[in-house]
Amino acid sequence: MSNALYRIGRVCTRRRWRVLFAWVAIVVALVVVGQVAGGQFVDRLQIPGVESQKATDLLLETFPSQAGGSMQVVFHVPNGTISDGPAAAAVAASLDAMATLPHVVQPAPALVKRVSNDGTTVLATVQFDDEVRALPRSVYYEVVATTEVATDAGVQVEFGGQFPQLMEQPSLGGTEGIGLLAAMVILLFAFGSVIAMGLPIGTALFGLGAGIAAITCLSAFVEMPSTSEMLASMIGLGVGIDYALFIITRHRAGLHRGLTVEDASGRSIATAGQAVLIAGGTVVIAICGLAVAGIPMITFMGIGAAIVVAVMVTSSLTLLPALMGFAGHNIDRFGLPGTKRVSEGSTTNVEGEYQGWARWAQHVSRHPVVYLFVGLAFMLTLAAPILDLRLGQTDSSQSPTSSTLRRSYDLLAEGFGPGFNGPFVLAVNLEGATLSPEKVVEQLSAALIADPDVAEIARAAVGPDGKAAVIQVIPKSAPQDKETSELIARLRSSVLPDAVAVTGGTVYVGGQTATFIDLSDRVADRLPLFIGCVVGLSFLLLMIVFRSILVPLKAAIMNLLSIGAAYGVIVAVFQWGWGAELFGVYQSLPIVSFIPMFMFAILFGLSMDYEVFILSRIREEYNHSGDNTESVIVGITATARVITSAALIMISVFISFVFGGEPTIKMMGLGLATAVFVDATIIRMVLVPASMRLMGNANWWLPNFLDRIIPNLDIEGESRLPEAEYETSDHRTEESVSN
Repeated sequence: MSNALYRIGRVCTRRRWRVLFAWVAIVVALVVVGQVAGGQFVDRLQIPGVESQKATDLLLETFPSQAGGSMQVVFHVPNGTISDGPAAAAVAASLDAMATLPHVVQPAPALVKRVSNDGTTVLATVQFDDEVRALPRSVYYEVVATTEVATDAGVQVEFGGQFPQLMEQPSLGGTEGIGLLAAMVILLFAFGSVIAMGLPIGTALFGLGAGIAAITCLSAFVEMPSTSEMLASMIGLGVGIDYALFIITRHRAGLHRGLTVEDASGRSIATAGQAVLIAGGTVVIAICGLAVAGIPMITFMGIGAAIVVAVMVTSSLTLLPALMGFAGHNIDRFGLPGTKRVSEGSTTNVEGEYQGWARWAQHVSRHPVVYLFVGLAFMLTLAAPILDLRLGQTDSSQSPTSSTLRRSYDLLAEGFGPGFNGPFVLAVNLEGATLSPEKVVEQLSAALIADPDVAEIARAAVGPDGKAAVIQVIPKSAPQDKETSELIARLRSSVLPDAVAVTGGTVYVGGQTATFIDLSDRVADRLPLFIGCVVGLSFLLLMIVFRSILVPLKAAIMNLLSIGAAYGVIVAVFQWGWGAELFGVYQSLPIVSFIPMFMFAILFGLSMDYEVFILSRIREEYNHSGDNTESVIVGITATARVITSAALIMISVFISFVFGGEPTIKMMGLGLATAVFVDATIIRMVLVPASMRLMGNANWWLPNFLDRIIPNLDIEGESRLPEAEYETSDHRTEESVSN
């Protein structure tokens, strides 16, 4: 494989104009196709086989008029009541105008109106004839325009539900810019050159553009969730810059040895590029493994991220060598004042004493037991909050107060109770019922209202064909509260089964709150299987790469520790509230259901980047010297600077997303940043050298039968590549003069 990558690197460098034009054409074509195909994101959460999905399917079949999207319009008066003369007339005029709008379900009674007990708040639910993402944006503004008469009369009007959520969906470009700027600063100090800094940035931006355009094209044919674009952007920027950083570091080292630009480029792609290909391929495989959850939304969200990662790998192996060809020997020009070239492999100074990272690695190797136990204790402490992990879903109460979603949520909670923002929808299949449909609904409603945690029955209706009914239940607790989850569990396990034992028929508990609970349960059930598959894959891959049993076993344990620490930190911040105000979170939140599984898939692959990069250098030195301790010291020294730079870039990109408005993105950003931080510091600089020092030569033990059957990969060495090509002295002199 290294020879093929070597040829790819050389060809892309030599024919750099063709490669650049090809990438520009691909990005433009993807953007055009996405626009023509009419790709759009759809947030339809379907969980095959669970009770809430059965309720949804039954209601869509029985009450098709409610299959479209909806939005809530909340009218509120701070003084007096909504029935006062001017306010009442203004609200009535607004509702009449809404009922006549295009795409609003006719006749007008589809506009359900409800007044709070204190008379200060009116809720109108507007039902549309199609999903909100399929409707023109102008429909939303038309609804808003109908409320101007109420606003002019002094009535506060706020909007909630699906349509406002779509309209307030954060767009790309804000937080990513902050992360990108931080990456540029880090790269400038890491390379000491403006040109060298620009190469990974340019590669990542090209790759991100192509990846996002590809996701948009795919959304024309499958239901891609709206968060897939932002998650893919977050992951793509991080890995794209990191992959380019590894390759450029190797390329510059070749140039400093006197290699030709083309040969240095080919060798960097054959060595560091091979590590990038393996690490990136592992990320793609792991993220696609999210399909094991059996939840289409999570599967396609993972596919979106996997597409961007695959594009980033491709751009690193093809576009980057073309850009390195354009830079040539000028790659170190426009240097940062005060910086100097650093020898990555130097462990000692002129007096023969260990220096820099070598001194640290040698210090850890002299006290491996102490550092192993201290490192493990620190990691386990960070991971401890995971024992209190509570999966769930956030709601509009976490939106900023400047958001109409948040204000409508607060008004509804104040006027109708906290549970009004998360009603349950019971779908009743009346086939097999021993009583009349009306009697069944009456008996079920009586059983429900008898539960102490049920506030009221908001609606109970029998379908037009008498084969099904719908009952809307308002709990006393808010959607995020633990009591709400316990109520749903109790309704399903005892209250409803006891009731239908008398009435006959079948009852399914659905609605958004129940769906999110079912999502949490599905993720919790499938997570152990998913983790087992990912850890097993990492073990097999590293065993093949490094021809060892203990090295991949250690790597699997280290990966689990870093991911556990990330889980622990997001629980402490978002669920316990430790320092949550720093990230714009002001109340306890459950951890969004799919985040643990999604984070594990991503972090597994990201950990592989550093694992492959550092261990390949240690293995290379061990094969050369046979000294385990010295090979660890050399490996740490040779890779510490580039791994530190790569980790800082990843952390900068991920942490920039924490200050966005979406709680799901906040959790993902903080979790990924935490995992990368501990992976690049505690894991790579403490636990790896300490554990490898204790295991000694056993690090590289492999049973004879496995040694015979597994392939032999030379992931970082250049032993299989053609003879190096060096610049002639005349050419180098001419170029230095021209520079």
